[in-house]
Amino acid sequence: MDIKESINDTRQGFEESFAAGDFYNRQTQDSEHLGRILGFVKISDGMRILDLGTGSGYLSFPIAKNNPGCDVIGLDIVNAALEANRARAKEEGIKNLSFVNYDGIDFPFEVDSFDLVVTRYALHHFPDIEHSIGEVSRVLKKGDLFFISDPCPNECDTERFVDDYMRLKKDGHIKFYTQKEWVDICGKYGMHMADSFESTIRFPKKKDTAIGYEEVLRKHDKAIIASYDFVETETELYVTERVNNILFVKQ
Repeated sequence: MDIKESINDTRQGFEESFAAGDFYNRQTQDSEHLGRILGFVKISDGMRILDLGTGSGYLSFPIAKNNPGCDVIGLDIVNAALEANRARAKEEGIKNLSFVNYDGIDFPFEVDSFDLVVTRYALHHFPDIEHSIGEVSRVLKKGDLFFISDPCPNECDTERFVDDYMRLKKDGHIKFYTQKEWVDICGKYGMHMADSFESTIRFPKKKDTAIGYEEVLRKHDKAIIASYDFVETETELYVTERVNNILFVKQ
């Protein structure tokens, strides 16, 4: 599968997830985690902030509301979500928040456009991660910050059960990265880790979107599967995934 095909799969998968509404929100929302992120990423008045892979605006809305002196832009490939976000921002009278669609490859912004780039639960869908991180570095000013929040594999999961499992839902999942992998990738583009914290997400998956999960379970070591606290119910599957939350500085 090429990059454009992967991006189209992601777009289609997320259009279906957003249409499902409540279940998508239950998969991804975590008020405690959101509060930790907002307290961890230091924002000052006058910043121009990019929320990469904004989705439903889970980061961009509270950032914009809490920092009316900043200009916040949410970037994504899913038109339906962006239209809903624009309508919500207008309804709530949030004037410092806008949403931009792009092709999933090149960011539609000039060099040194932003003081802060944030992204949550999105980068594992990016098919050319090095190009995307290069784009982050290109639009970010020197000395400024890039914050990543994204799940990661368990240390014992050397065969990447978690990636096989996540690909069961056809939404363009590519790969979860370790902290070391993020440090190496971002380091190639002049961004170095400044701080981090770890969290977890309890992730539900509907069985009807996980065709073939029995084969994935048979393929991988039971101890590795158990390390994700795997639970099967009549209609859903659950895993607990560790989440890297990493702050980088562009040198």
